[in-house]
Amino acid sequence: MSLSIGIHDLSLATGEFVLPHTALAAHNGADIGKYHVGIGQESMSVTAADEDIVTLAATAAAPLIARHGSDRIRTLILATESSIDQAKAAGVYVHSLIGLPSATRVVELKQACYGATAALQFAVGLVRRDPAQQVLVIASDVSRYDLDSPGEATQGAAAVAMLVGVNPALVRIEDPSGVFTADVMDFWRPNYRDTALVDGQESVGAYLQAVEGTWKDYTEQGGRTLEEFAAFCYHQPFTKMAHKAHRHLLNYCGRDTDPTAVTAALGHTTAYNRVIGNSYTASLYLALAALLDQADDLTGQNIGFLSYGSGSVAEFFAGTVVAGYQDHLRTAAHREAITRRTEVDYAGYRALHEHRLPADGGDHATPAQTTGPYRLAGISGHKRLYTTR
Repeated sequence: MSLSIGIHDLSLATGEFVLPHTALAAHNGADIGKYHVGIGQESMSVTAADEDIVTLAATAAAPLIARHGSDRIRTLILATESSIDQAKAAGVYVHSLIGLPSATRVVELKQACYGATAALQFAVGLVRRDPAQQVLVIASDVSRYDLDSPGEATQGAAAVAMLVGVNPALVRIEDPSGVFTADVMDFWRPNYRDTALVDGQESVGAYLQAVEGTWKDYTEQGGRTLEEFAAFCYHQPFTKMAHKAHRHLLNYCGRDTDPTAVTAALGHTTAYNRVIGNSYTASLYLALAALLDQADDLTGQNIGFLSYGSGSVAEFFAGTVVAGYQDHLRTAAHREAITRRTEVDYAGYRALHEHRLPADGGDHATPAQTTGPYRLAGISGHKRLYTTR
């Protein structure tokens, strides 16, 4: 009998501040329906000056260590497209902040918004090779676009940490996967830019092409039928994209695309992304968190996962929700992470958006803004300095 391997625990974190889309609409002179209805977004998380992918990742991961300890964790994989260093993995800072053993391998993965799914699949492989170990997978990103650009309304920030091991308490990850890669320029960020570039129309088309490609490969690999899935989690650059993607999948499979059926299939998966915004690698797993936290009872049900990363790489895979999963959820903590955010006005958001760490190699403290457990205290000699509260 094959090993049962999957997500044993899951925890999320997001930024200190939140900008309602009503404030963005007022600044742009736009009808709020453009955001609430058009892209399906209500607000977006904004990071404090002393927050980044490391502090978000550590905040998401710390509750997992508190509950399970770190004795079995042999690997930490951090997936991000908001990397803070071209050489040193951001996960090494996290390793230190949350007190993991020195006998741990740490690596950073990158492929746009797909990276966390690669990390999850690599983790499953490591556990299959050595069932005694657990792997800590963290997706952490801060989504940034130029001010007054079309992508501005889809910004966000979050981290999701997952503990992967045998006999998981939440979701068992199944074989096979359907995978797809195409060389397209729909979204990218050259090394000399700190905000991303995006071709919106190209990106939607590339995403839908990937939906077809992954599903075709998934079925050819002997995967489940469409009717076997109780819910679908999609990568959500904006929540209406999940609806568009699922309609496309249904149409591709010759099924009815009735809006009621689409909404039922997506269930509660858009709730967190709708108020957090795009969190790149974490987005798909925020969808999973929202589904698990809100659905009545998914015991034994199959969930479809569609992970898409621009450029582009995508994967479709299935997971089965484990009996007793509700006893291990962190619903209250997840809701607190969202409701604790401090609302900022447009001017406050703009100041945070334009904040940059000095690049002169001097000693610079960062403003003490976050109330979270970890903060980026400053920079000295081009070295980032983190502290624990």
